[in-house]
Amino acid sequence: MTIAASSRTAEEIASQPGTWRRAARLAPRCADVLPRRGERVAVVGCGTSWFMAQSYAALREQGGHGETDAFAASEFPHGRDYDRVLALTRSGTTTEVLDLLARLRGGTPTGAVTADPATPVRRAADAVAVLDFADEESVVQTRFATSALALLRAHLEAEDALPAGVRPLARAARDAERALADPLDGLAGGGTGVEQVTFLGTGWTYGLALEAALKMREAAGAWTEAYPAMEYRHGPVSITAPGRAVWTFGPLPGGLADDVRGVGGTLVAASGDGPEDLDPLADLVRAQRLAVACAVARGQDPDRPRNLTRSVVLGPGRG
Repeated sequence: MTIAASSRTAEEIASQPGTWRRAARLAPRCADVLPRRGERVAVVGCGTSWFMAQSYAALREQGGHGETDAFAASEFPHGRDYDRVLALTRSGTTTEVLDLLARLRGGTPTGAVTADPATPVRRAADAVAVLDFADEESVVQTRFATSALALLRAHLEAEDALPAGVRPLARAARDAERALADPLDGLAGGGTGVEQVTFLGTGWTYGLALEAALKMREAAGAWTEAYPAMEYRHGPVSITAPGRAVWTFGPLPGGLADDVRGVGGTLVAASGDGPEDLDPLADLVRAQRLAVACAVARGQDPDRPRNLTRSVVLGPGRG
């Protein structure tokens, strides 16, 4: 199979600095959708959207904006009280999200962030924010997911509720431009010959680590794992070896670099606290690029991943 050098997925990845800036400008007009300060909130999604929900939940709670939980839509704990439920759904058609919103209607206030204005979620949620400029043709989500998180992050920034050390979104967008230009240092099947990557994160960046691993699995069918950074020593270190990499989002826990190198692994760390480090959300852009590059190196088409569709819509007898 011959694969074009520039896939549609790669083009969508490259557009992210611009879509993040547009999402930030949209945030002030989404007051009916976004959580109010002090509300107890649950954020739900499926797949990539669930991982973005986890990142946002950690950001919001750590920033003092309010207690926030994140759930896969199918695992929402009915019977637990929330002031608001916020759903993230690119397609607006995902069965589990629509079922949950229907069950909550008339009780808990609901909002949704979606990419398509003409989908069932517009009727299922009480209020909806549409990021149609971040919609995608690709099956594999990249720019919608990060733009939804950019919208939520910009809202926290406007509310003076970003955790200490989290950069303004304008800086994250500039870092994303750097991430698009930085070399991948041979990680995609050449150079270092890396065969496996374990992604690590802490706090809000753990959701990014989960998402990076999912991108590698979806686009390239690659063996990847993701863990909270401090959990790395509690088992995952056993798979690290020459030809395998550990990619960390955010500052490294003390001693972790020595642990990785001590067993022959390759450490990838472009995000942290220093002025030259990438914002962790921008570092996710590098991981997205790696997923596409790995797919191409393996002779696979990142625009047509195996066994996946744009939205999961379940039929009768779905269980």
